Order: sequence, then structure tokens, then C-alpha cells
Amino acid sequence: MKKTNWLLLVLALVLSMFLAACSGGGGENTGSEGGEGEGEGNTEEAAGDSEQVLNITDSAEIPTMDASLATDAVAFQFLGSTMDGLYRLGEDAKPEPGIAKDHEVSEDALTWTFNLREDATWTNGDPVTANDFVYAWQRAVNPDTGSEYGPYMMGGVIKNAEAIANGEAPVEDLGVKAVDDYTLEVTLEKPIPYFESLTTFGTFLPLNKKFVEEQGDQYALEADTLTFNGPFKMTEWNHGEGWTLEKNEDYWDAENVKLEKINVKVVKDTATAVNLYETGEIDRAGLSAEFVDQYRSSEEFIVEEEPVLFYLKLNQEANDVLANVNARKAMQMVIDRQSMVDVILNNGSLPSVGDIPKNFVKHPESGEDFREINGDLVEYNVEKAQELWSTAKEELGQDTIELNYLGGDSEVAKNLDAYIKDQLEQLEGLTVNVQSVPFKERLDRDTSMDYEIQNAGWGPDYIDPNTFLNMWVTDGGNNKTGYANEDYDAMIEKANNELAQKPVERFETFLEAEKKLIQEDAVLVPLYQRASAKLVKPYVKGVITNPMGPDYTYKHAYIEGK
Repeated sequence: MKKTNWLLLVLALVLSMFLAACSGGGGENTGSEGGEGEGEGNTEEAAGDSEQVLNITDSAEIPTMDASLATDAVAFQFLGSTMDGLYRLGEDAKPEPGIAKDHEVSEDALTWTFNLREDATWTNGDPVTANDFVYAWQRAVNPDTGSEYGPYMMGGVIKNAEAIANGEAPVEDLGVKAVDDYTLEVTLEKPIPYFESLTTFGTFLPLNKKFVEEQGDQYALEADTLTFNGPFKMTEWNHGEGWTLEKNEDYWDAENVKLEKINVKVVKDTATAVNLYETGEIDRAGLSAEFVDQYRSSEEFIVEEEPVLFYLKLNQEANDVLANVNARKAMQMVIDRQSMVDVILNNGSLPSVGDIPKNFVKHPESGEDFREINGDLVEYNVEKAQELWSTAKEELGQDTIELNYLGGDSEVAKNLDAYIKDQLEQLEGLTVNVQSVPFKERLDRDTSMDYEIQNAGWGPDYIDPNTFLNMWVTDGGNNKTGYANEDYDAMIEKANNELAQKPVERFETFLEAEKKLIQEDAVLVPLYQRASAKLVKPYVKGVITNPMGPDYTYKHAYIEGK
């Protein structure tokens, strides 16, 4: 057995590396974008004479700006900054008017009618109409588009979406109709308790059909092959280096947008970001462990807890080892999560002990937090892990095992993955080969299931346990682990159909489903719930932090007193 003193590892890492939390919402870390959620006070008087330019960083290139194809936190962040859906996220994650002024819901909760504003336009000059939503939603579920999130987000939600995605019905059968240019009627498959929240999400954004079809296969590849209807527009996109957003003067609510420009640089190294912050070139910087200690007493230091989970995905179809439940349980038990968050991350992140974050959703009657009710579904116990691992090796007939581990290519990701590799290799006879690849390649390899172990993350798409637990149903669009269990599928199906309008029973069914997923079947190896430690210039005001969709809302942001 390989015995490792993790404190020695930490000392080595501190001397040679910089560490911080990795990705979110299935994507690379956007923590270096952080913001102060002050929200109110975004008046012309408050902004004063300060230059309204925000300078931030991101740790990865935008994989796509096509709303039908986006699957990650970086894409959804900047789609959310440049586009308006029916609604958009405001303070406390409450939907506020976007293109929809208001809506009505039928008594059976199946028909939603949205009344659209008539003063919204695209940057190509066309009006934003109900037809733009019809086209976009049909495109997202059309199997020819190749969207992951269209079928995933709309299947079982919008009438006929699943049949269309499976090639069993024409796209015209989708339950979305333009009654007239400014009235959109949506028909659901069943009552969806969180549907209004869903309409704020990037997959449900409209698209200008004429513009998209004019661009053809060049659509969304460059800034000039995009059209926008939101508070900002992308004017430059230097792939791999950064991008620029400028205020959209034709936006329907432009008078309430104060920022004139947002400059984004791709910076993968924490030390570089901190240096840029200190020299005044950027207004925010995410901090890694040793920088947290250095800046903790600064008035510009903040920590934001997020409902974003990180875990190891284990591809059960990749080899017999990962298909073995005892091997998976051993991997769950051998990682010291508390040391990871206390010393390696050191940024306020929490050990993850299930598939639902802490402080995310509460029991509809008692008000008790989901995480508190279900408690810790994984434990740290190296001795027990070794016993389970020995059993697995006997069952497999193998003494030595080699597994490939897919991680990110930023300094942050590489260093965290080095810690996890060391922890896993405490299992006797196990060798872990880490493959560090760019974020976009990691997304592509996840889609094609071209990995064995993968460090992955997920942020909620809406405020409901289903956003985390529905991922792991058999052949689910974001499952990509090979996990298939009829009992688990039945629990999720029951929660979302028979119990859709029985909130207490529905919630308690989700509690049981999480136990099945993590405790019994060990589908994932939970790692941590992300928090972001960062420096934020005091003159940055009005940035709203979101628990779902775009990490931040910049519509109400402004610079004061710079």
C-alpha cells in the first residue's frame, strides 16, 4: 500500500503551485469573475462621473455562444449577459421581466401564455417576437441540431419535446406557438413546479431565424456572426485570449444599464490574475489557498458560497473496475475532503457529502435543509476503503489496476487533480494517470464518454432537487457514466409525474433517490461544494450573484468612485 502524509503533499504544493476551486455548472471556474451582490442603488447619480468599464477575467475560453449548443458555465454566463429570454434572474434569484411583460397559467397548469413587450429589438434591427422563441425552442429539440440541453431541459417539460428529440415527431408538434407576434403560448407535458424559473435559463433564449440562417455554419463562431437582444453585445472575441462586451444602446431597458463596457481576459494562472488585480488592470481576482491567507484581512476580500458541486464521474462502461460497486465505494471513502477544503482549497468551500448542495432547497413543510435531513452519504475511512478495494480486486481477479483521470489544464485544475490522484493512489495497487486537457476538449470527451475518471462539476439549472438528481436517469443527456438503475429511474419518474403537485411526498422521494444514487450505488465520488474567495475592487457595485444559470448578472452593475 502506498502511504501518503497529506501534510507533506500540501507543503510541496504550497511551495510550487497555486490552488483554487475548479469548474462550475459543468464548466471551468468563473470564480475570478466574482462580484458584490449589492443590486440596488444603480442610479445615474450613484454611478457619477466614473468610467463605466468593468475589467474581469475568466479561466477558460467560451466553448460556444450558440444558445442551442451551450452546456457550460462560461457560455451561459455570457449568453446571459448579452441576451434576454422571457424572464431573467434578478435579486435573490427571482425572475424579473425580460422579453415577457407577464404571463397567465391555466387552471390545470399545462398552458402558459406569455405577453411580450413590443419595444425589444435585435442588434440587426429586427423586432423580437414570439416567433423567435418558437424557432429557438424547435431548433433546440431538433435532432439535426445536435443539442444536449434542448432534449435534456425540454424533454418531459414542453409537450412533444421528447418525441421530437427521438425523431418520432416533427418539430412543428412542439408545444410552443406564436398566437401573434407578441403572444407566446406554451403547452407543457405535465405540471412543472419550477417552469417560470426554467424560462430564465440559456437553453430557452430566443433566436432570430433570419440571422441564424443567413450565417449558416458560421453562426455564433465570431462576434460578428452573432446578434443580441440583451443589455450588452459582444464586439470582440479573440479566441483563447478574451472578449469584449459593450452596452447595447438598442436594448429595451438600456436606460437602466450603466456599464459601457466589460473587458474579459482569459487567465488560467491565479498568480497572474492577482498581479493584474494589484496593478489595477482587472477589478476582480479569484484567490487560491496561499493568497487567501495573504488577503484575508483585506477589506477587498470576500467569500461567496455557491450551490455548485464537484465530484468524480466514474465511467462504468469504460472498464470492469469502475463497473464494480465495491471499487467505487472504496474511491468514495479514500479521499480526505475536509483537508481538501481546509488546506488545499482554503477558500470557504465545503466538503460534499451527497448530490444536493447545502442551503439549496428546504423541506416544503418543516423548512429543514435537504442536506441536513439526508446528512453525510459518504465518509472518509481509509481502512474501510482498503477492505472494499481488496474485495473489488478479488471479484475482478486483478492485483494491480491502472485508471486514466481526465482533468483540466489550468494551474488550479492541475494542482487539485494532483491532490486527488495522491489520495486515490492510497488504494493498494492503484495507479492513476492524470490527463490535463482544455475545457472544451473535456466537454467533448464527456459527451462521447471518452474518459474513465473525470473531475466534473454541476451548478443548478433551476431551484429544485430535480436539477441535480434527474441527471442520472438511464440514458439521461448529462448522465454519461453508464449508470442505469430501474429503481432509481422509477423514483425520479414518480417525483416528476405522480407527485408533481404533492410537494411533501415529492421532496421525500428525492431524499430516497439521493441515498440510492450516492450511498447504495456509489455512482459519483463527491468532492466539494464550491465557494469563491476573491478580491473585488470597492468601486464595483450592483453585481448580482446567482445560484443558477449565469453566475453573475451585470445588467445592474456600475462603477462608483473609481
